[in-house]
Amino acid sequence: MASRLRVRRDDQVIVISGKDRGKTGRILRVDPKNERVYVEGLNIVKRHTKPRPGSTDPGGIVESEGPIHVSNVMLLDPQDNKPTRVAISREDGKRSRVSAKTGKKLD
Repeated sequence: MASRLRVRRDDQVIVISGKDRGKTGRILRVDPKNERVYVEGLNIVKRHTKPRPGSTDPGGIVESEGPIHVSNVMLLDPQDNKPTRVAISREDGKRSRVSAKTGKKLD
């Protein structure tokens, strides 16, 4: 069973480990089953594709974003643009994300 991730699509994150350490980007896609995120412009992988007859795909080398484990990224606080942990607060039965650094709501 996959746990709930504390980052979502369109969140600004910074990579804290790996070859792209220190770079920031926006989350394009989240894969909660494998605990991976796809960050815009980071962890670029190259795939060699064959041209397909009858389609507009010419083939060649295609670059796209690869997955990054969620433990290797950290959410950027929208107020001061610094990395922060994400806390969960519950008010009136509603679950909301809160910046652990500033205490402000993220949603």
